[in-house]
Amino acid sequence: MNDEPETRPLLPQLTVKAIALGVILSAVLAGANAYLGLFAGLTVSASIPAAVISMAVLRLFRESNILENNIVQTAASAGESLAAGVIFTLPALIILNYWNAFDYLWVASIAGLGGLLGVLFTVPLRRSLIVDLKLAYPEGTATAEVLKVGESPAQRAKLLAIAAVTGALVKLAETGLRLWSSTAQAAAYVGQNTIAYVGANSSPALISVGYIVGLNIAVLVFLGGAISWYVAIPIYSTLFLDSDPALAAARASGMPAADLAFAIWTSKIRYLGVGAMLVGGVWALISMQGSLLSGIRDGLARRTAGAAHTEQDTPMRWVLIGVAVLVLPILALYYTIVGALGIALAMTAVMVVAGFLFSSVAAYMAGLVGSSNNPVSGITIATILLTSLMLVFLMGDTAAVGAAAAIMVGAVVCCAAAIGGDNLQDLKAGYIVGATPWRQQFMQAVGVLSAVLVMAPILNLMLVAYGIGPPTDEQPNSLLAPQATLMASVAEGVFGAGLPWGMVGLGALIGVAIIALDRYLVRATQGAWRAPVLAVAVGIYLPLELSVPILAGGLIAHFASARRSRDSGDWSARNGLLFAAGLITGEALIGILMAIPIVVTGNPDVIAVPVTMPSIVGLLVVAAVALALYRTATQGSD
Repeated sequence: MNDEPETRPLLPQLTVKAIALGVILSAVLAGANAYLGLFAGLTVSASIPAAVISMAVLRLFRESNILENNIVQTAASAGESLAAGVIFTLPALIILNYWNAFDYLWVASIAGLGGLLGVLFTVPLRRSLIVDLKLAYPEGTATAEVLKVGESPAQRAKLLAIAAVTGALVKLAETGLRLWSSTAQAAAYVGQNTIAYVGANSSPALISVGYIVGLNIAVLVFLGGAISWYVAIPIYSTLFLDSDPALAAARASGMPAADLAFAIWTSKIRYLGVGAMLVGGVWALISMQGSLLSGIRDGLARRTAGAAHTEQDTPMRWVLIGVAVLVLPILALYYTIVGALGIALAMTAVMVVAGFLFSSVAAYMAGLVGSSNNPVSGITIATILLTSLMLVFLMGDTAAVGAAAAIMVGAVVCCAAAIGGDNLQDLKAGYIVGATPWRQQFMQAVGVLSAVLVMAPILNLMLVAYGIGPPTDEQPNSLLAPQATLMASVAEGVFGAGLPWGMVGLGALIGVAIIALDRYLVRATQGAWRAPVLAVAVGIYLPLELSVPILAGGLIAHFASARRSRDSGDWSARNGLLFAAGLITGEALIGILMAIPIVVTGNPDVIAVPVTMPSIVGLLVVAAVALALYRTATQGSD
């Protein structure tokens, strides 16, 4: 698939109207995603919706261009990503009873400093991941296709619109109207305790992600899911279930096999993915150290000053100065929490190292499976684990503020990592449409600061209106904040309750084994097939239901490519990419729109209808969409 940059003249980018619209959309989408994340544990990618909104608004002006639209989506998506970093972590301080409200200055400081560090940490990664390694960045690629439609013939716009309407209708029927379950699954007990499970999510967007990333990565993501669900869960349920009191009680109570499988995965098996991510993150940095160091050296030497505008990143001197300036107030924040300079310095050091490492990991994983499927929570769990262990060593496992201090470190890293993954998606879109990197990096910072202004008021509004954490008699419809609840349990676990360290260690060993497999494949296939460990780690950490449609999309891309080659190239790969981009666009737009009535009413079923079809209907619908994608990807070019 062609994702090479376009050559175009230097058009106006940082215009007043583009900056103003980017600021507004960043704040609005950050607020919408903050609620959605606290309610359901997920956020909606904003790049494509922001690009579509931008094209609609800027078209009202006499003069506008594709690079202005790209600037708008860059700022808007940064706001959405920062919201994810905030709501995945800071509500844990409410759940831990460390805070009883969200202090404006604390929230703004943690979110703003973490988000800006994420922008700076990813500056030297652009050349390595986008230019040298040419990672797919499915949402960035899709965003670029959406942006280019504004300059394309009407036929391409029609194809994008058809795909977007299709994706939107499927998402509306599934998630909004609740006509069928989003997951078709079956599970059963084999023998006494052994669990056999199969499942698939009926999301056209996930098939599109698999189509864009290709068969190699799609197979690896599915391999990770198979390790968890076809190997680890059956083994654990067979051999160790009876020795786990909570899970054994659930089995004795007659819990359905599918529910018990998810309980085992949530409490035990997903930590395999955390261990694999730790190893994979370090290995990813080692693997790309050459191009990464080259980018840093070029930036320090200002070698991009005379380059084409499409190669001009933020100068590395400013990046390093910015990191140093931002670290100082973070040190002051940590000192305020623990009251000891030495411990605050240690926390800051962990934050800087983990922040750069995991921003890089998030940026790399976003290139493999997209931002929407990027397991930032797994990265944050790893950070909180490492920080908690250090604080136990320095403060003892009875320190009252230990868990809260670990959350504070994790919050900064989570904001940085969430921004890191999203930023590379935006820079990929900019790379394809011929934007100037430093201008996008500036707008990423603008988007962060815009979202920071609204985060604390929105969180406090929801805390008072609904409550956050476990339901109470006073607030029975509390927002469960599933990700933040997990972070709180991890931090508390290290400071007394215990965690599945064996799973983390075993996951690390799996990561080492995957690295060895990758080295073998490099020699055996001359690089035609690879096994990047982070792709497998993502699959281990995600539910199996998400890996299945990604694999299906990869298979569609493979067979479509084979048919185009067999038939002398008479079919257009670009049409398939555009159709996949449209499916992602439709799901993302309808996801934002459906959040509005949910926020207004506080009822997740506000537009649901009292009719439920079998989940097989969802699979048949998505199979029809997959067939349409294949036919589009193998039809004649216009």
